[in-house]
Amino acid sequence: MNQRPGNQLFDAYFTARDMREVFCDQGRVQAMLDFEAALARAEARVGLIPQTAVASIEAACLAEHYDFVALGEAIATAGNSAIPLVKALGKQIARSDAEAERYVHLGATSQDVMDTGLVLQLRRALELIEADLAQLGETLATQAWRYVATPLAGRTWLQHATPVTLGMKIASWLGAVTRSRQRLLELKPRLLVLQFGGASGTLAALGEQAMPIAKALATELQLTLPEQPWHTQRDRLVEFGAVLGLIAGSLGKLGRDISLLMQTEAGEVFEPSAPGKGGSSTMPHKRNPVGAAVLIGAATRVPGLLSTLFSAMPQEHERSLGLWHAEWETLPEICCLVSGSLKQALLVADGLEVDAMRMTRNLDLTQGLVLAEAVSIVLAQRVGRDTAHHVLEQCCKRAVAEQRHLRAVLGEEPQVTAELSDAELDRLLDPAHYLGQAHTWVERAVAEHFALIA
Repeated sequence: MNQRPGNQLFDAYFTARDMREVFCDQGRVQAMLDFEAALARAEARVGLIPQTAVASIEAACLAEHYDFVALGEAIATAGNSAIPLVKALGKQIARSDAEAERYVHLGATSQDVMDTGLVLQLRRALELIEADLAQLGETLATQAWRYVATPLAGRTWLQHATPVTLGMKIASWLGAVTRSRQRLLELKPRLLVLQFGGASGTLAALGEQAMPIAKALATELQLTLPEQPWHTQRDRLVEFGAVLGLIAGSLGKLGRDISLLMQTEAGEVFEPSAPGKGGSSTMPHKRNPVGAAVLIGAATRVPGLLSTLFSAMPQEHERSLGLWHAEWETLPEICCLVSGSLKQALLVADGLEVDAMRMTRNLDLTQGLVLAEAVSIVLAQRVGRDTAHHVLEQCCKRAVAEQRHLRAVLGEEPQVTAELSDAELDRLLDPAHYLGQAHTWVERAVAEHFALIA
């Protein structure tokens, strides 16, 4: 097999294929070449270089013309990827048009090529992430409505609390997705900007034509021209990384909830099943939450990568030594991890398998204790808060000690039966009647989702 050495075994599990294509060697090289082709067009438009040189430069700006292994080896000496690529580009052009070769990369610096190339990659990455987030939001909105009235035990400190609904839990995942989509919309104008400053940010080599060329270049690449070059001001990239970190964390929360609900002791909600999915090498009965594992894994890995971006922010003067270099693989890897997490989240959310009967049985594991608050609230309105709390506390202790249902104990307590009828007690101890604003929360989360679409 003719394969370049690399670590590919886990890629399909943790990374979406379309995102890996954005950040593979060909994707990186093509993005830098797109900058060089656009620069030639911009400089020809303002008359700095002859229009006749553009076609030859553009024809050479195809990644398939270049040996990525050779480029990689040259980077070890050159110190960045643009230097050997521009040299190789010049040689490629010179083979057919020696005159055009003179006009390649005119006025630009290596970081202009690499940073703008990265922005072009990030634009595509952003499109992929936004599309998956929108689809995930749509799926979660549908599932939230489907289970808007399906009761299950709320859990605080990993213990049963008062009832919630599965729809409400799903709506909480939806809300986080909606907020992340809003953040991406807000940061897009700050992120998708040109990097073009030349040797130290002044574009002095281009003289009076500098600004016309910069504007033309931004137009060619469909990027915004920022207030000035940002060679050592990295907040734009770090902001994007931070939002990706929030997405990873929110998806990790979804994955954590699903994995806990899949536990044998709960058995309430499951990832979709498929042949060979979630099995064990030794235990035939196992059904492991393999999708949730990716979500939790990405949420665990991304913060460490994000800390690298933050650590690399105090860059020296007009060009950084080492800190810029620390970014090169970091932000792409965050994009790839988030993309894989999103793909798994889409599979999990779309195919949720729900055991509503098991949820009902689990709600009754404490034999009515999770609804003691409901009784206490109503009783307090008739006998006072302190008295009601004391009575319910003693009844709960008795129910536990005697291993009886709270309803039976309450039915024997004179201070309770004097105030509450059998029908009232039955209703108060029915989880379906103690769901508070669960329906409203679902309604609001879904409305926010659709408002963003509009």
